[in-house]
Formats: sequence, structure tokens, C-alpha cells
Amino acid sequence: MVFFENQLLSKMLFVYTLNKVNLKTPSFTMNRFSLFTLGVVLACISISTSIIQAQKNGKEIVRPASYSPLTLADSRDLQSILSQSVNEVVSSGNFKPEELAATLIDLRDPANLKWANINGDRNIYPASVVKMFYMAALERQLEDKKVTLTKELERGLHDMIVDSSNEATQYILDVLTDTSSGAELPQKEFEAWQYKRNRVNRFYSSLGYENINVNQKTFCEDAYGIEQQSRAYKGQNRNMLTTNAVARLLSEIALRRMVTPERSEAMLALMKRDPSKKTADNDDQSTGFTGKAIIDGKLEGVSLWSKAGWTSKSRHDAAYIETSDGLKFVLVIFTENHANDREPIPAIAAKVIKRLREQRS
Repeated sequence: MVFFENQLLSKMLFVYTLNKVNLKTPSFTMNRFSLFTLGVVLACISISTSIIQAQKNGKEIVRPASYSPLTLADSRDLQSILSQSVNEVVSSGNFKPEELAATLIDLRDPANLKWANINGDRNIYPASVVKMFYMAALERQLEDKKVTLTKELERGLHDMIVDSSNEATQYILDVLTDTSSGAELPQKEFEAWQYKRNRVNRFYSSLGYENINVNQKTFCEDAYGIEQQSRAYKGQNRNMLTTNAVARLLSEIALRRMVTPERSEAMLALMKRDPSKKTADNDDQSTGFTGKAIIDGKLEGVSLWSKAGWTSKSRHDAAYIETSDGLKFVLVIFTENHANDREPIPAIAAKVIKRLREQRS
């Protein structure tokens, strides 16, 4: 902690020194400058101490000591499978190149993981897919005993993933970050609030995730008050994910490497989907996204775990699939400006399954 405090202090003083050197007309006497410098030092110590105290008392989400990120090797074969599958579907759907992103990870050999992607590093608003990230962060806090699992929290976690409830997601993010919605705040108070709200971001950054933003609630309509203030009013600070990041997290869960094997099992149980279920909802997570490929293809012996996202402008799915003949893969597909087109995601998934089987034979 002392090292951290000294490092933070030196960084803050370094910034101050740069600013001071650039002043054109320094007019302080030595005594006044010394007093001013002392004031800056004391302020820096106070700020750094406050941050350290916040980390002690603020339930920071800590990287598991045993965690190691996935090692993923680029695969020409998988790239060919994914590219052909995507191109065949979108070529007739008036898709622009930037309106679709996809990532495919083959999990059959955990010691030799391979992947491919199309626009996999592109930032896209994830809609409800972000709830998977909040779920994993919560499981980490439960494992660390920084959060207690009550019946109400269990209900909220279930409804966030199984039913994709936005209200449940709002509650879960409050629990994770010790923040709550309300009126706009003055700048300094808002900065303290936003620091806490970024707790989930700091967790995934500690795991090596890049190019993502996971610090906002999901709403059926719009955000108001401090939630809109947090979004920078025009959406500049909205949630953002990449299909690469989503596929990585889902793979870590599927391989029982996120938090603990037991926690991963619990997450998979919440994401388990049944494409054979009877529903009149064309946008049901079990039947309206990747699951539709299983239904339309009358595929037997296929198990599906997923988290979908859907807004007026986007349609996404993150799916983990196992087949009775040995396929195990994660396929994440994000589409923009085609929210009501229910065909591309299952069509791509069906072609990927077909080609993976052909590749093996």
C-alpha cells in the first residue's frame, strides 16, 4: 500500500511539475512556492489515502490468484469457416461491412484453443449481452465473500440472465458497485460516484480485457439523472463490448475457468437454453437467436448456453454449443441496424455447425 501511495503521489507531483515548468511568468517567492508545494503534497496524500481506503472498504473486485487468461491461436481453417458462413448470409441481406461482427472459438482441445473473427475488435453497444459480464463479476464477489447471497440477490441474478430483466440488472450493478440511481451530482461528488461505478471495468482490466466498457445499467426506455450524467449525456460512456471479449468470457465460463469451476457451473446453469420449448415469443433467448438454427435444422443432441441482446437497432447473441458428435465451440455474433431481421444469426450458426462437422470428417 505504501508503494502504491508513493507511486500515485509521484505521478501526481510529476504532472504538477510539468504544469509548473510550462508557466510563462512564475511570480512566487521561494517561501510562498514552498508552502504551495506543501499544500499540493498534503492534498495528494489525502487523495491517495482516500483511494486506498475506498479500495479497502469499497469491495473492489479482485482478480483470482489462480486466474490465467486464455491462450488463443489464430486458425486459418476457422477463419475460412467463419468468413464463408458470414459472407453467404450477409451478401443477400444488404449488410454493410461494419454492421456485423463475429468471433468463433473452438473449445474441443482446451490445451490448444483456436479462434477466428470478423470485426472482432470493433466496439459495439452490447445491449443485454453485458449482463453476462455483471454475472461473472458478481460470482467473483460472492466467492470472495464481499457480497452475501440472499434470496433476493439470487432472484435478481436469475432474472437478469434467464429472463434478461433490465430491472434486475440495475439492482445487480448497484450491489456490485455500491452506487445507486438518483439526481445529478456536482462534479466532485459525481467523480467519486463514477469511480465506484467503474469497479466492474477495473476488474476486467485486471484480467487483461481490453477495449470494453461495462459500467452502465440497462433500461427498457432511457436513463435519467445521474445515470444520464454517467453516460456523458450523449452516450459517449455507454456500455461497449467486442465480440472477441464476449467470446473470451463465455469460453472461460464454458471451460470452468472463470472464478472457480463451481461458480462457472452456476453461471452455465443460468445460461442453459432449451430450443425445444414452446413459446409464442419470436425473440425468446432459447428459440429466437442461435437456438433457431437448432430448430430449423432439426438438429438432435445439441446443447445450448447463451445470452442474447436486442434493441431497436441491434440484435446479438453469444452462444456456447456442444453436440453429441463432439463439437464444442463458442460463437458470438453482433449485428447493427438489422434488429428485426431474425435470420442472419441462426443462419450463420447453422453454416458454422455444418462446416465444423465437414472439417472433422
